[in-house]
Amino acid sequence: MNRRRFFHTTAGAPLLARSLAAAAPARPNIVFILADDLGYGDLGCYGQTRIQTPNIDRLAAEGIRFTSAYAGSTVCAPSRCCLMTGYHTGHARTRGNKSPDLPLRPTDLTVAEILKGAGYRTGLFGKLSLGQLGSTGYPTRRGWDEWFGFFSQVHAHNYYPEHLLSGDTDYLCRGNMGTQRKNYAPDLFTSRALAFLEKQSASQPFFLHTCFTSPHANNEMGRDTGNGMEIPSDAPYSSQPWPQVEKNFAAMVTHLDSSVGRIMSTLQAKGLDNNTLVIFTSDNGPHAEGGHSPKFFESSGPLTGIKRSMTEGGIRVPSLARWAGRIRPGQVNDHPWAFWDFLPTAAELAGASVPAGIDGTSIVPTLMGQKQRPHDYFYWEFHERGFHQAVRAGNWKGIRKGPEAPLELYDLATDLAERNNIAAAHPDVVAKLTAILRDARRDDPEWPIRTP
Repeated sequence: MNRRRFFHTTAGAPLLARSLAAAAPARPNIVFILADDLGYGDLGCYGQTRIQTPNIDRLAAEGIRFTSAYAGSTVCAPSRCCLMTGYHTGHARTRGNKSPDLPLRPTDLTVAEILKGAGYRTGLFGKLSLGQLGSTGYPTRRGWDEWFGFFSQVHAHNYYPEHLLSGDTDYLCRGNMGTQRKNYAPDLFTSRALAFLEKQSASQPFFLHTCFTSPHANNEMGRDTGNGMEIPSDAPYSSQPWPQVEKNFAAMVTHLDSSVGRIMSTLQAKGLDNNTLVIFTSDNGPHAEGGHSPKFFESSGPLTGIKRSMTEGGIRVPSLARWAGRIRPGQVNDHPWAFWDFLPTAAELAGASVPAGIDGTSIVPTLMGQKQRPHDYFYWEFHERGFHQAVRAGNWKGIRKGPEAPLELYDLATDLAERNNIAAAHPDVVAKLTAILRDARRDDPEWPIRTP
């Protein structure tokens, strides 16, 4: 559907937004906290024993811990594109990392635009990677009332930047000029997120999206020094007999956890806690960058693979949802869902219409403790180091590592680690999944099918 027509006829119309607000005062606030390169096994609530994450673990205890939640992709930019637009990578504008960032299409409709059109106040702080200043994907052009973050995806490697963007203007981090290292970017984003929350009230719903870069590596520093895990202090792990880079990695995860705790404390202090849906997740699997080894803390948990792989370790992510009084606490849920499901979920909660033709399906029934029919399939494609595809249909998982490569087949019900390729024993399933790989995508000149 054309964006202009959508806004004229549905959630974008101011008159309808006002009527929705009057008819549904209990529409929830939405807080979506996104980590960067945090693995399935990096949190205590997912089995981590050496890294402290008490605040995030508390979200799990007070809500739902999903065991089959999927990122939009196995790297940053396409994953965020799927989250914001409701398309999987067979249809999304961004299907791999590029520099400069590939901006969203003018026809793409973001979740921020939908919620803003439905009367929500919107704030984005951190890393987005969907369009630089002046482009069609720039946040202030795509539904965000407040925006504070990095210039680009590569710029986001730096944890002590000399400048950031605030709205449409440059923001100087004066504490980082020259050799100073005083303004730690995640702390700046947390402060802006808290300031955004302080301005909110029960009279207008809001959507806060905080996109932390932790524990992504500073890749350039890692190449220069062997330790790209940039953190003000390695506490509380200073005395551990670990390599310094691993102390820093653990400290980054615990620092992220502290930021989550500060956001939750502010919600509670403002009296907004009981009408706020909080979602916490990661944009893809764990990295092996900046000198860090994902094996040191078993960051993939029981899964195989890391960032840039199509196995479960690259795309299955920790994911938690908490909504006091509405989501029953202490749940563990295996309903599979993916980032492209967030847009229709948020739209349903806001009482807004969903653009036609997207790939996502609302998971509101699952959040409310109801059974719902899963997707017929989940689809991913990836365009770095050749053209790779993956599909999940039921418990069948197919991976193809090249346009002419044979399909690998795994049964996730019995082989979560994807160690036993059973394609030869199930030609009928291989044929079904191969057809999905063919039909689930549209060709795009930005993403030609290439061999390695």
